This record gives sequence, structure tokens and C-alpha cells, in this order.
Amino acid sequence: MSTGQSVVYHLALAGEWQEALSTGRAYSVSTRGRALAEVGFVHCAFAHQVGAVAGRFYADRDDLVVLAIDPSATGAELVVEGVPGTDEVFPHIYGPVPLTAVVSATPWDGAGPAPVCS
Repeated sequence: MSTGQSVVYHLALAGEWQEALSTGRAYSVSTRGRALAEVGFVHCAFAHQVGAVAGRFYADRDDLVVLAIDPSATGAELVVEGVPGTDEVFPHIYGPVPLTAVVSATPWDGAGPAPVCS
């Protein structure tokens, strides 16, 4: 199922985000410890899910950056998909994220992102 979502969020490790910025290459990390080439999509979340994702998968990290991504600027398909064994759905971007598609990059402070209006 695809969506017309204006902004989705991705939790990035600061070093990986900084590497994308310094090289000028599209961001291609799927999730913690896994590349887009391995998984096939970039894991994202809706605003209300960011806190839970941070707590579930990154609780031991203090170097997170919340990327607010405009899916329409990625040139890739955004698909909202269910997670097996739960009722939750998450947005997945099926391609690399060009730096120009990142609306904002904010250090994670534990409070969650403020929705970005386009």
C-alpha cells in the first residue's frame, strides 16, 4: 500500500548521516547495522512512532539524528507495510534517500519530532 504522506522519519546514527553529508552521496542505510542493499528499503516511521522505535532499537545510543524525509523528493516508492506479529504499519522507502529529500536533521533529544508541514 502506498501513501501520500508528506513527511516520514528515519533514525540515523550521527556518524552515518555525517558520512552521507561529507560525501554528498544519497543516504543508504536501512536500519541499525544494515545497508539498503541488504534489506531493500530504508526503515522509516510516522511522527508518533519515532519515540518507540528509538526506545526499542537505539536505547543504548546517544548519537541519533532524526531525519525528516519528504518521500516525494526521493524518487523512490514509499510503501506502508505491516510488521509481522503486530498491528503496526511503518513506511518504507524503496531506494536511497537523496540529501535534498531530507527536510531536517535534528539530534534526538528523546522527545520525538515535531511534525513538519510541507
